[in-house]
Amino acid sequence: MKSILSLLLLFMCTVSYSQTTISGMVTDENSQPIPGANVILVGTSTGTSTDFDGNFFLTVSQEPPFSLQASNVGFSTEVLEVTANNQTVNFILKEGTSLDEVVISASRTPERIFESPVTVERFGLKELKTTASADFYNGLENLKGVDINTNSLTFNSINTRGFATFANTRFMQLVDGMDNSTPALNFPIGNLVGMIETDVMSVELLPGASSALYGANAFNGILFMRSKNPFDVQGISAYYKQGITSQDAAGDNTYRDLGVRFAAKFSDKFAAKVNFGWLKGTDWYANNYQGKPGTGDTRASVGYDGYNVYGDEVATNIKAASGGLGIIPNVVVSRTGYNEEDLTDYNAESVKADWGLYFRPWADDFEIAYVGKVGTGSTIYQGSNRYNIDNFFQQQHKIEFRNDNFFIRGYVVADKAGDSYDMTVTGIQINRAWKSDTDWFSEYIGAFAAATLGGATEDQAHSAARAQAETGRFEPGSEGFNNAFNRSINDPDLTTGSKFQDASKYYHADANYNFTHLWDVVEVQAGGSFRQYDLNSSGTIYTDYDASIPYSEYGIYTQLQKQFDLNESLELKLTGSVRYDKSEFFDGFVSPRISAGLTVNRNHNIRASFQTGFRNPTTQDLFIGLDAGPYVLIGAAPDNLDRFSRDYSVSAAGQINFGQPNSITQTGAAAYNNSYSQSSVEAFAESGNPDDLEMENPDLVKPEQVSSFELGYRGKLDIVTVDLSVYYNKYKDFISNEYVIAPLYGTIGDNSLSVGAVVNGDYQVYQTYTNSPADVKSFGGSIGVGVNVFGGFDLYGSYTYAKEDFDNETYPDFRTSFNTPENKVKVSFGHTEVVKNFGFNVAWRWSDAYLWQASFGDGDIPSYHNVDAQINYTVPKIKSTFKVGASNVLGQEYYTAIGVGSIGSIYYASWTINNL
Repeated sequence: MKSILSLLLLFMCTVSYSQTTISGMVTDENSQPIPGANVILVGTSTGTSTDFDGNFFLTVSQEPPFSLQASNVGFSTEVLEVTANNQTVNFILKEGTSLDEVVISASRTPERIFESPVTVERFGLKELKTTASADFYNGLENLKGVDINTNSLTFNSINTRGFATFANTRFMQLVDGMDNSTPALNFPIGNLVGMIETDVMSVELLPGASSALYGANAFNGILFMRSKNPFDVQGISAYYKQGITSQDAAGDNTYRDLGVRFAAKFSDKFAAKVNFGWLKGTDWYANNYQGKPGTGDTRASVGYDGYNVYGDEVATNIKAASGGLGIIPNVVVSRTGYNEEDLTDYNAESVKADWGLYFRPWADDFEIAYVGKVGTGSTIYQGSNRYNIDNFFQQQHKIEFRNDNFFIRGYVVADKAGDSYDMTVTGIQINRAWKSDTDWFSEYIGAFAAATLGGATEDQAHSAARAQAETGRFEPGSEGFNNAFNRSINDPDLTTGSKFQDASKYYHADANYNFTHLWDVVEVQAGGSFRQYDLNSSGTIYTDYDASIPYSEYGIYTQLQKQFDLNESLELKLTGSVRYDKSEFFDGFVSPRISAGLTVNRNHNIRASFQTGFRNPTTQDLFIGLDAGPYVLIGAAPDNLDRFSRDYSVSAAGQINFGQPNSITQTGAAAYNNSYSQSSVEAFAESGNPDDLEMENPDLVKPEQVSSFELGYRGKLDIVTVDLSVYYNKYKDFISNEYVIAPLYGTIGDNSLSVGAVVNGDYQVYQTYTNSPADVKSFGGSIGVGVNVFGGFDLYGSYTYAKEDFDNETYPDFRTSFNTPENKVKVSFGHTEVVKNFGFNVAWRWSDAYLWQASFGDGDIPSYHNVDAQINYTVPKIKSTFKVGASNVLGQEYYTAIGVGSIGSIYYASWTINNL
């Protein structure tokens, strides 16, 4: 503790107690003010933005002389010298390009996108104003190389460079330095509890491995969202959107979105802000009633299990269940399920608020900030099953100390599941509330035998059997159905109910120090982070039945950067980073990054980088113990395997032919120590040859690694800008899932009992978490071209290529879930002011067809394209912008994953006041 306090004092003593005040204006070449322009102290992240009239005011700790830089998307970056206190500095920005914009994320230090050592995408105030999407978060999909998978209206998952899932644990999302992944699920849930649009200063996105600076979860990319500091941007700003969502299945429904920001600078030492946001609409109905592979295409199939039908996951081989009666056919029969729309109200809602208190004790750049964030909402999440996330609640609290040279922050993230429940399990429990599985299948078998003896055909006998077994079934909306539904969603015991009960949290601290102000030989940064998890789902997600599960991880890193001016036309920037991370369950891992950028004549930049990344197994990979119905998800932490156990009924054939008891207890250890591969069981079912059965027994999961190579070029060719990058990734110990079959009795390879268990249906299917012995590779690239045409119109287009290289035939049970189109094209066209105060933008996107693999279901996603469009009108006198727009304006519905609702259209009108 003494050493930590000493370190804090050292950091705090580095601040300077002198201060310099600068004011001025930023305008274009026509003397028109540029609102929202960035003004920063060169070499630092300290800065401000201009108000609606282009004015700025800034106080810094440095004494003159020093340099001030102004920039804005679409304009050149200008630097002016400050030589005296209280100096007025007026910038005139020439029309430029997006490559002139300043970013921080690529190297943890301010630099132009043009000179960034790695690929970086930026979404700023201009894009916020002109985006044709219904909200800024969905507008990120227009960035080059970015994919968004739509889980529901209020939950979208961002990904880059492949291997996308809704539970996207390979991608990190930071809001003002805070990870907003949910503790229970261990991944970001879109912007459900994220930022309010009026408080967004900028969004930066790094595609690909970023572990060298940002740690384990920045394995496949990282998204940075920065808010407006109340010292820099004051006043009240607000927006309101009103419109409709339109979908064939759901019809037309009201859509509302409201955001308010209030910020005040009470003195040179104290400022505060408060934000509030509310969104409400109707979610996209999911009505894919196609049967899952191997269960029949339609409801007429006796073993039907539909994607968006729940309760039909319960199935059995009726011949085995009958004890092997000759009159009963050797087929799998499933119970009748309920449609998803019977089990949810499709309410999509987000309510969030945040507040911040900012203190600058010496009225300079040293700042102490407390930030609190809370969010609640309702949405639908698709993982192994479909989940109604209802009244979910998440909170974050952060304390941060910072100045131009360092930051130290600590925060806590905690969530509560609210009234959330598993819709798949709910359907199963409603069925069981009116008739147990044993009784249902007994009635089915008895009725089938009777019909067959009466001369019925097999199809007629199945119809008669189902009609008999369905006697008394709770119909949707009936009193019995409603009572069973309410009992299930309020019961957290997943053997009898379907409610999630969670109060998990994690504590995180990180720090960074930039030593550059101490010497000018080379820029040196160093930092580290620590995280402590506390999983507390009361056994509804994890195996924390009796007590919460704590564990921790930490990391340290350093970076060196040096720029060489080789001659008047050549500049070389070299960057080297290395990070060491350690989880308490695994050996430590070192992830280096090296990059070089060569700038030629200030208009061309060539960059190359090599970096390694790693990903620790997630909380779910380690500790999940979830009975999803047709299979059990079992985490691979060694002390997790025996914590999960279930009692299973043994078939009549197993009792009669093999002398087994009527019930057997099996633990999760069977999945890893006594299991067959799923593909070999399927082969055995077709051939009847026991030699087809193959032992699986997957290894326990360990960290995943990647080596990434990237080449890129950025160039300004007269009125054209080009940004090109290509990459090649090679993975080691790739983490994914394998489905295995664990017999209830017998030992794998005994050629007797375990084979009989499989024949009789006396087994449990598990989804395991393990590493592939195969080489997994991916490669691709993207190019973006922007041009200013017809006297001020912005035309931009991008093409992205992504390809997976994996030997699926050799490893048929290993699923990489690449889930990414091979080809994707995006084009936008617009003008911020085609006539005075009037602008517009149109964005078109096309996606190639691709294969979707996930625990919920696999299938082909058809190619699709959509168009978003908006027109806007600014009224300077009332500092307002009015916008009318639509996403998917052509109304051609599409979907991005198997089992989700088809995405319809959103038509809206908005009024934004004083958003700078």
